[in-house]
Amino acid sequence: MDIIYLIRQSSEKNIIYSLHALEEMNAEDEMITTDEVRHVVFNGEILEDYPEDKRGHSCLMFGMPNNRRPVHVVCAPKEEYLAIITAYIPSLEKWEADFKTRRKK
Repeated sequence: MDIIYLIRQSSEKNIIYSLHALEEMNAEDEMITTDEVRHVVFNGEILEDYPEDKRGHSCLMFGMPNNRRPVHVVCAPKEEYLAIITAYIPSLEKWEADFKTRRKK
């Protein structure tokens, strides 16, 4: 089954944020809202897929809530909820200007 379908299906049931995600979202220079995370989950695109992740199948998603700023969300669909592992504003140090392509090290 398509991972994007699983993500959106599980997020309609419930969205649970890890402590790490909440810490990242509440960082003074980020302040990412749950509405922004929901926008990425429901309207964003998958940049990287991690089917073998230790937390279960997860992926990195990208979106531009309100066409304001880029937001990355790492999430893992579960049967009864979507786990938000982290959410952050991507930096140009690690990402190309499209915020979709990792810079080569």
